[in-house]
Amino acid sequence: MSQVIPLGPAARMLTTREAALRLGVSLRTVQLWVEADILPAARTPGGHRRIPYNAVEALALSTGLGGEPLGQSGLNRRETEVARAQAQVKLVPASGARAASPLEVLLVADDQDWQTQCAQAMQPYGSAVKLRYAETGYLALLQIGQQAPDLLITNLELPGMDGMAMLRTLERCESIANMRILVLTDCSEHDLARRGGLPQSAEVLRLPVTAEAVAVRVGRWLLGQRAS
Repeated sequence: MSQVIPLGPAARMLTTREAALRLGVSLRTVQLWVEADILPAARTPGGHRRIPYNAVEALALSTGLGGEPLGQSGLNRRETEVARAQAQVKLVPASGARAASPLEVLLVADDQDWQTQCAQAMQPYGSAVKLRYAETGYLALLQIGQQAPDLLITNLELPGMDGMAMLRTLERCESIANMRILVLTDCSEHDLARRGGLPQSAEVLRLPVTAEAVAVRVGRWLLGQRAS
């Protein structure tokens, strides 16, 4: 949650619109990232949301996002150097090869409209995210066997082999040790336990959920991967 803080004359803060312009994303995307704590924000005494310049530059550097460069009025050379150094220390990995490696995401869902919505919601990440699809648990297992994703996003209700059966198979094969899992379901905790439970590492996102909300979670993991 953003806090009311005094902004001194030396503070370099951006409006949400300026941040969106710098990152090359929509204003709504920046607002979602602030709400999800992907971008820190503060509120001025007048109630206006402001985002630290350093945080915006760090996100741009770590994910490869980038729109129009911001003007340097009010920001001297020393502040620019400090901002860039802090952004690099916080989020840019030492290995250049790893920085260029996209976050591999496998989305398991049999609804093509939902697949399209998720792809559109993740467009702001550009080449930082590589999205693949599978319509059933069986097809997902085949893809994972060929190349395991960094992040598996799956509905539980699938035709043929459902999501629960797929996850249990992955557990038996020890194929989820280094894989993050996001499960989309409307099942209660009791129903999930009755069906055998989910892997301990799995995170649950309750349906109904928007594609934007899924994209926000992907953004969190993307930053975690870049920062680790």
